[in-house]
Amino acid sequence: MNALVLPGVYAPQDDTALLAEVIAEEPYEPGAEVLDVGTGSGTLALTAARRGARVTAVDVSRRAVWTARLNAWLSRLPVRAHRGNLFSPVRGRSFDIIVANPPYVPAPEAGGVPRGRSRAWEAGDDGRLVLDRICRDAPALLRPGGVLLIVHSALSDPDRTLELLRAAGLKAAVVRRRWIPFGPVLRARQSWLRERGLLGGTEEREELVVVRAERTF
Repeated sequence: MNALVLPGVYAPQDDTALLAEVIAEEPYEPGAEVLDVGTGSGTLALTAARRGARVTAVDVSRRAVWTARLNAWLSRLPVRAHRGNLFSPVRGRSFDIIVANPPYVPAPEAGGVPRGRSRAWEAGDDGRLVLDRICRDAPALLRPGGVLLIVHSALSDPDRTLELLRAAGLKAAVVRRRWIPFGPVLRARQSWLRERGLLGGTEEREELVVVRAERTF
C-alpha cells in the first residue's frame, strides 16, 4: 500500500486495503485479464499484477493515470493505464476479473459537480451515481466464470448493488465487511446524513462492504 500519490489523486485508504485483501484471495490463474476501473494511484492494479495478472487500469483523471503508470514503472509490473470514463477505453474487450473502488459517498446536491480530488468520492444524493453505471455495464465485460469485485460504503445501499447485479444474471453476495471511523468528509456532513436517515443518532463509524459477483454462464 506504499504507493506514490501525485497531488490531486485519491490516496489508498481503508476501502483500498479491504478490496486489496479480497483481490489477493481471489482464485485466478497467472495471465488472467484484470480491469481496474477508477484506478486512482494504481494500488489495486498492482495488487493483481503481483499475482501474475495482465492488468488494464482506467481512470477519468489524467493525474491518476500518470500516477498509476509511475507506480507500475517503479514496481516493474506490467500495468497498462488509460484515461477515460469508466469502461469507454476498453470497449470490445472482456475480462476475467473487474475490480472497482468507485466514488460512493452521498453528497448534498447543492455541492454541484465534483471537481479535482473530490471526484474520487462524491457520488450524488444517494451515493450511487457511479455504482449504478458499473452494475449496469460491467456484467457484459465479464467472460464466463468472470468475477466483479466492488467496494463501497453501506451508506450507499449494498442491497441495491446486489439487486442490480443479480438482475444482470450474476451470482452476487457481500463477501467482506469492515467498520472504520469516519474520515474528514463524513465528519463534515454528519448532520446531513442523519437528516436523511442514513446515520443513527450517535453512530460515528462507517461500514465498508465488498461485493463479489460472478458470471456463471
